[in-house]
Amino acid sequence: MPNPYQRYLSLAGIDSSGLSDEELRSLARKILERKIHGISFSPYREGQSPGTILGATQIRERMSILKPYVKWIRSFSCTDGNELIPGIAAENGLKTMVGVWLDGDRDRNELEVANAIKVAQAGHAGILAGGNEVLLRDVLSAEELLAYIRRVKEAAPDVPVGYVDAYFKFVDYPQ
Repeated sequence: MPNPYQRYLSLAGIDSSGLSDEELRSLARKILERKIHGISFSPYREGQSPGTILGATQIRERMSILKPYVKWIRSFSCTDGNELIPGIAAENGLKTMVGVWLDGDRDRNELEVANAIKVAQAGHAGILAGGNEVLLRDVLSAEELLAYIRRVKEAAPDVPVGYVDAYFKFVDYPQ
């Protein structure tokens, strides 16, 4: 499998095969100075994982690492403190693609959706991504997923709402 960084350079029309390590470092610095459009944001520290309750201080500390280098961040949940991420991102001048983690736990799904709607109505969501690979993980039907998405769209009509999954699932479920 090719190096993903090499693929990026290739897509950007840059042949890095003949560049020295120092030239590659210089190129990477230039890319970071221009800012990466967006990156997935992990608020967790070593030893933590999803389910760890997050506080604003920790999120701010982690976000300060990325702030100079990105324009957008993507989160994956709106519970356990993750719902604080979009507001803190806005404080830092960053836009967010706010993830809404959906799975087979209907009560938790309701909390995720309610918190996502609050985030959107507060003006802190650039995009809402309802569900994260729920069709690939086979935890919700397409109809259940669409019902959640419709509810969020109705409650936050000014925010684009979509879904994130493996590309081939969109062929399987065009609706």
